[in-house]
Amino acid sequence: MERHASILVIEDDRAQRDALQEILEHEGYEVETAPDGDTGLKRAAELPFDLVLTDLALPGVDGLEILKYLVRHKPQTLCIIVTGYATVKSSVDAMRQGAYDYLPKPVDPQELRLVVRRALEHRALQEENRQLKQQLKKRFGFANIIGGSEPITKVFDLIRKVADTDATVLILGESGTGKELIARAIHYNSHRSQGPLVPVNCAAIPEELLESELFGHERGAFTHAVRTRIGRFEQASGGTIFLDEIAEMSPNLQVKLLRVLQDRSFERIGGTKSIKVDIRVIAATNQNLEELVSQGRFREDLYYRLKVIPIRVPPLRERPGDIPLLANHFLEEFSKKKKKPAKRLAPEVMEALARYTWPGNVRELENLMERLVILAEGEVVTLEDLPQRLRGGQSLDFGGQSIDFGGEGINLTRAVQEYERQLILAALERSKWVKSRAAQLLQLNRTTLIEKMKKQKIAPP
Repeated sequence: MERHASILVIEDDRAQRDALQEILEHEGYEVETAPDGDTGLKRAAELPFDLVLTDLALPGVDGLEILKYLVRHKPQTLCIIVTGYATVKSSVDAMRQGAYDYLPKPVDPQELRLVVRRALEHRALQEENRQLKQQLKKRFGFANIIGGSEPITKVFDLIRKVADTDATVLILGESGTGKELIARAIHYNSHRSQGPLVPVNCAAIPEELLESELFGHERGAFTHAVRTRIGRFEQASGGTIFLDEIAEMSPNLQVKLLRVLQDRSFERIGGTKSIKVDIRVIAATNQNLEELVSQGRFREDLYYRLKVIPIRVPPLRERPGDIPLLANHFLEEFSKKKKKPAKRLAPEVMEALARYTWPGNVRELENLMERLVILAEGEVVTLEDLPQRLRGGQSLDFGGQSIDFGGEGINLTRAVQEYERQLILAALERSKWVKSRAAQLLQLNRTTLIEKMKKQKIAPP
């Protein structure tokens, strides 16, 4: 029970007013009273009450007017209506207009305590949710997407323009570039920020389960469907659904998604009733959808429905000027999280970070900074603290034919092992650590990939 909550009692019958005040004060609440609607409305306007307990029939301003004022101007203050038996219908109507509950006269003390306690618990939960949403908005605001380079600045400008619209957004970029962070920034800076953000990783859910996950199912729709299940689209109503790895969606589901984008309606599996939803759709992929369309693997009409506002997120190698900002940000963040002394990067370390091509993009840099906070000794991170692939004089960017042997040359065995490790990690990052898909990217058998992971001591993050 919430103690020391402030309650305003508005009741024109003095005996009733005194009785209500006595019961509530005995429970530990701070109680103020008003003998009529005009006085009660004035006090409600002037002071921040947690709860207003008002009679419906009052001289002057009645309880319904007080309720309307609270709903419009003090939405965090809950209202309970007290009414005589003859006006129970009116109190039910008042609940439809925003009252938390109603109590019939004569008020039963035990019922009063119970209803007030429930109302204040409900208010506490609402306040907690409000604060959490504010924290989420702050956490996923534009200021938390780090960078000042021209490529990322263009992305910021585009996000600001589209955030407070309902336009469908398609986020394009390599794995690890921060596509989900951008989706969250769009949602939490839109008029839907008070609604849910429901993320769905289309690659992480088996194809045979994804349809039920997205659209839900009716009881008895298939074996083991023992109850009706609400899908992600219904859960996202009033907010945003984020469809990550959209290219992995099967042709059958692409058809159903196309209908949702067209008229915001669908049927649950096994159902016949059309369900309307109020959602914004944000999709993301690390694949070339135009190429998939030309290959017949992705519907052209769906592609253009999704590509209302395309946002391309540049890979980290295209924004090297942001590497110092990101590295220092992650160092500071992980030092606080791990309760470790603050560290700084030596100039030659920063140069090595700038030379590296970052196949895992920002996520790879973030993981490296976490590792350095935990393992590096001393206040300054040196080249010796870096993994072999990042040390100066041993660039592994074979694709660009840029190989610097340095003064002492390269240990071929170690370099080949490290390059193999890079390729495996890049494939795992791109496939969201789905080993079968990573093996396909590397043109290996799944068992061969697993053996190589064991040999290289590669474990999921």
